[in-house]
Amino acid sequence: MKRSIIAGLLLCAVISATAVQAEVVSGVVAVVNDDIITTLDLDREYQFLAREAGRKEPYTEAERKDLRSVAVNRLVDRKLVDQKIKELDIKVSEEEIRQSIEEVKKQNNLTQERLVEALAAQGLSFDQYKAQIREQMERVRLMSQEVRAKVQVSLKEVMEYYQANRRSFGEQELYRARSILFRIPKDASDADIKKVQARAEEVLQQAKTGADFIELAKKNSDDPNAAKDGGELGTFKKGDLLPEMESVILKLKPGEVSDLVRTPQSIHIIKLEKKYLGDIKPFDEVKGEIEDLLYKKKSEERFNQWVAELRKNAAIDIRQP
Repeated sequence: MKRSIIAGLLLCAVISATAVQAEVVSGVVAVVNDDIITTLDLDREYQFLAREAGRKEPYTEAERKDLRSVAVNRLVDRKLVDQKIKELDIKVSEEEIRQSIEEVKKQNNLTQERLVEALAAQGLSFDQYKAQIREQMERVRLMSQEVRAKVQVSLKEVMEYYQANRRSFGEQELYRARSILFRIPKDASDADIKKVQARAEEVLQQAKTGADFIELAKKNSDDPNAAKDGGELGTFKKGDLLPEMESVILKLKPGEVSDLVRTPQSIHIIKLEKKYLGDIKPFDEVKGEIEDLLYKKKSEERFNQWVAELRKNAAIDIRQP
């Protein structure tokens, strides 16, 4: 079973940062054990979070304060993770980094030149990008070492999830219905449309008062197949029919006949014959998928606990919220 925890567990995604030049540090935001977080670090993280949220200034003062607080806490957590990587002497080789970059290029159909151009457009040099890849891989290795071994998913948990989320694995409402179709000519005048509607209303009255729907479809529908199948629409699920028809069918009870339903080129009378749940995928077919999902969820929870433990045992001095 694939155990990928990259997406859910990394504290730091690849952040588009401007090329770093010699800059004067204007202040210290926080001290984490013996390492500092600068105002420059905070400003960059704040801008990243703002982009991530899809928001643009102006923020209110309260919103800015909240966002800066989130940024500071993310930076503290990231610093603690970096310190743990150094403590455990976790290293990633140049060859592993090269292979990871090659995989990125392959997935995005990029040459080396195109990759460098794309990075430059984000204000990153290739060396900066390599450093970010190294940091990500180190963090994944750390998470695998500190979290993965302590996470287990039982068969009982997988089965309970399967039973509680059946619709996620193929079980969905299916419908079987019939329709009497009254076609509207392409270049029909208002008078022509009124004639079609009047004919449809007359048949609707018969359907509503208990006349046999199949026989009505055979005698009155402009669908050439209706003479044989009685207006059978077949079995379908949500999303299979025209929106105008589907919205009506979803509200009908089995055995109920709709009012007139207008579509761009026709008028319909619909009878819902049956509504039922379709087949669900076999447990063995989705077992691995559920295990991965629950593993990721538990890993994220365990990771949050692990970071909380790091915070509890660290000397953290936040000077600027």
